[in-house]
Amino acid sequence: MVYNSILETIGKTPLVRLNKIVAHIPATIYAKIEGFNPGLSAKDRIALHMIEHAERMGYLQPGGTVVDATSGNTGFSLAMVSAIKGYKCVLTVTTKISEDKLNNLRAMGAEVILCPKDAKPSDPESYYRKAESLAKEIPGAYYINQNFNMDNSAAHYLSTGPEIWEQTEGKITHLIGSASTGGTLCGSGKYIKEQNPNLQVIATDAYGSVLKKYHETGVYDPNEIGSYQMEGVGKNIIPGNFDFDLINEFVKVTDKDSALKARELALTDGILAGYSSGAALQCLETIKDRLTKDDIVVLIFASHGTKYVTKIFSDKWMVQQGFIKEDELVSLG
Repeated sequence: MVYNSILETIGKTPLVRLNKIVAHIPATIYAKIEGFNPGLSAKDRIALHMIEHAERMGYLQPGGTVVDATSGNTGFSLAMVSAIKGYKCVLTVTTKISEDKLNNLRAMGAEVILCPKDAKPSDPESYYRKAESLAKEIPGAYYINQNFNMDNSAAHYLSTGPEIWEQTEGKITHLIGSASTGGTLCGSGKYIKEQNPNLQVIATDAYGSVLKKYHETGVYDPNEIGSYQMEGVGKNIIPGNFDFDLINEFVKVTDKDSALKARELALTDGILAGYSSGAALQCLETIKDRLTKDDIVVLIFASHGTKYVTKIFSDKWMVQQGFIKEDELVSLG
């Protein structure tokens, strides 16, 4: 098949059965591998959907500028779509972004502004507030605002959810994915729960994130906020794309366990997936004793591991974080 642009290849990603890494779990486990998107992550879906909706509404005019705050993957997708459509792209990121992601954003033509990773959301120097102020300062700019732009979850309701439902022939019982903006998990989960209200939607959260406690108590507790290494997992704000009534449970996982799971996945099943994919696997490990041979579990692997080769797939970085010791190193090839 021939495509008119790379944008036409977004979506329709494969569902792949996991084998060795989940051999000790009785359920059937699949991974929705979003790294097959051209921008190597699920964020391609929302970038295209949000920008095209902004065009239809007149928010974006020819020669305009796309602005957003990003952990890296959405930013890359926005930069890719902007390059094809002729928009400038200005992105704010935190200093915990991997060198790979930073270089990728710049390679795609984005202007990148680094912001302190531990800045509170209300701090003018936080990557949220910086993106807002830039959108106001730059003529013809449109602030994507992925955390509160409901076209984020709509993109997954219209594409990812139906794909998973069709690929599992309607037999899916559990959906596991990272908790970040909420778009991927809630958009997909909403569609599937409309077909099967008994679906269990389980969100993977980070220690240092406010989401799990907010889900369980309705309280936004700033004391929950802490520093962590994972990208695309957890939040220090409550994104508008989260439908907390849709989520059955939040499970917190550690930076170390998630990194080790991603590395293990590459060695056992030959899948190089990102940090949040390792987090989803660790979440699965936490709930495995509840699963039966009749369960069909889908993990959303949101990004490709090549975005993390200087972090979780770097022996040096893993040793620096204290996640592994030098005498424990296992060659990745």
